[in-house]
Amino acid sequence: MSQPSWSSLLRVPSGPVDLAGIDTRSTPGFTGKKADGQAALAEVEPVLSDLQERLFAHGRSGGERRLLLVLQGMDTSGKGGTLRKAVGLMDPQGVAIRSFKAPSADERRRGFLWRIRQALPGPGSVGVFDRSHYEDVLAAKVRKLVRPAVIETRYDAINDFERELTDAGCVVLKVMLHISADEQKARLAERLDNPTKYWKYNPGDIDDRALWPDFQAAYEVALERCDTDAAPWHVVPADRKWYRNLAVTKLLVEHLEAMKLEWPPADFDIEAERARLDASS
Repeated sequence: MSQPSWSSLLRVPSGPVDLAGIDTRSTPGFTGKKADGQAALAEVEPVLSDLQERLFAHGRSGGERRLLLVLQGMDTSGKGGTLRKAVGLMDPQGVAIRSFKAPSADERRRGFLWRIRQALPGPGSVGVFDRSHYEDVLAAKVRKLVRPAVIETRYDAINDFERELTDAGCVVLKVMLHISADEQKARLAERLDNPTKYWKYNPGDIDDRALWPDFQAAYEVALERCDTDAAPWHVVPADRKWYRNLAVTKLLVEHLEAMKLEWPPADFDIEAERARLDASS
């Protein structure tokens, strides 16, 4: 019997979401240890590279397909590490990474999805959002930056927006990197213990730890309300960094494979061009 797809294993369960019931140290779809996982990641790299090049060639040949990877997670969940270890396996000329911080006053006036639309990947590209439009139903909700009634309207607005993207040929891959509060504490302590990581430490992260239950609740609502067949949510247990990297890479491979892209045919006379090349000095 073949193993279920990574997408099906990691898709958020239907119905009410209980993040506490998802083991952050589990390794769905993989039974090996760390060394095995690292070897499996190296093994899948050429597959991902080939698939991404097909997508890039498709875009250069006039195709409209593209892929958007949405990465969400609590601080220290490993978004940066995922960019280096999973997204970093792809050719950077075909990847566009955008990190969203707090919106400017001008961006707030234009509506919460305006700046997101400006950062969407072009044809043939893989776009990556390090945080995303979901901050407007996560941080905005927890920190009470807007009225609850406004937050309510945003779930449907996000679903409509993502349906618009998929209808236009953009594959939307949404991943929550799920870590435990204990693991976050250990990673913050590591930053304080290592001078080469001081730059990654943000004192505000300690303040946010007091809001952990509120953020978890906000994530559960967002995952439930915005998990659609067009753009499903995936929860990747992220306490084990090596598994996180492997799982996100496998998800990328599956979603690119599902596009079923062929190499674009030549739009020129191959034999004529070969003759011209032979005759050139």
